[in-house]
This record gives sequence, C-alpha cells and structure tokens, in this order.
Amino acid sequence: MSLRNPYGDFEVTDPQAMRALAHPVRLAALSYLQKHGPATATQLSEHVGASPSVTSWHLRHLASFGLVSDGPPPDGVQDRRQRWWQAVARGFRFEMPDTPEGAEAGRLLRAEMMNQALEAAQHWLAETEPGLSADWSRHAGSANTLLFVTGDELEQLEEAIENLIAPYVQRGEEGAPADAGPVRTLRMVLPEASN
Repeated sequence: MSLRNPYGDFEVTDPQAMRALAHPVRLAALSYLQKHGPATATQLSEHVGASPSVTSWHLRHLASFGLVSDGPPPDGVQDRRQRWWQAVARGFRFEMPDTPEGAEAGRLLRAEMMNQALEAAQHWLAETEPGLSADWSRHAGSANTLLFVTGDELEQLEEAIENLIAPYVQRGEEGAPADAGPVRTLRMVLPEASN
C-alpha cells in the first residue's frame, strides 16, 4: 500500500477520466458497484436514474478508463448472456491537476462528489437513521471545526486520518467482527480564503 493511498483506491490522474467520472450517472454507478459488488446494467439502472441501455453506455465509458471491468456473476446465476460489471477498487481518489484544463475537470468531479455526498447524508437522515437502534444511532457524529494550519500540516493531518482508518477499510466486510456494521464516512476538507 502506498503511504499516500493506504486504502488501495484507484488513483484517477487523467483529466479526461475525471471529467468522465464527474457525470452523475457514472459516479452513481461506480459508487453502487463499490458498495454492493457486481451488477448488470439493468440492475444498476434503477439506482442511477437511467435506462439500462444508457447505463450500459456509461459503464463502457468507465471501463475505457479502467474504473470498472467485467465481473463474475454471483453464485447461483446461470444466465451467462448477462454482462456483469464490477468496480476495480473499493474507492477512488484524485489530486487536483496543475493544468488549467485538468483543474477544471477536477473541480467538476469534486462538485459532483460533494453533491452525491450531500444527497447520501440527506438520505441517511431521512431514511436510514430513523430505523437504526438507539445504540447504533448514537455513534453517528458530525462536526464543523475551523483549523488554522499550513498546507504541509493539512497534508499530514489528512495522512494521519487515512492511516488510522486504513485497517478497517482494508479488511472489508469479510474480515470484520461478526457484530460489525457498515459505516459511511463523509469527510470534506474545505480550505477557506484568508482575509
């Protein structure tokens, strides 16, 4: 594992791939595959808001950048005519490119990621949290904290957080204790303008 990528995420470096992934249907499809495992375009279509043929086109586009690939059908599925897709990694990451066109692509992807993260938080609040046990619900947390740090300190802080979480990400569901449950962490680091 890279020290800068302790989760083993797919590293998106191509601005064209960033621009492609910034499409809401593509990002939603990749997120679904990362969370739920292999699926067909038909199965994904109901979760990404597009028809099966449009979803299939978006999946092929993601595949051209190496983000998804053909996946094995689940155990017990006999119909080999269906095409199953899988995410190549449990997550992805990118750094803002230095070029103006790359930075624009990075901003588009960042904006769509934030939109979908906010939607996920709203869905959790309205749909998931009310059904959680009181004990599990009390573990949910949120904070809004202002820090004064240098760029180097911020990088060190982000690296420390990732290294702290990495063992739990790497073990996955299969390596977790029997009483473990899924937890989504949404972390946004938003540098503010100096006065």
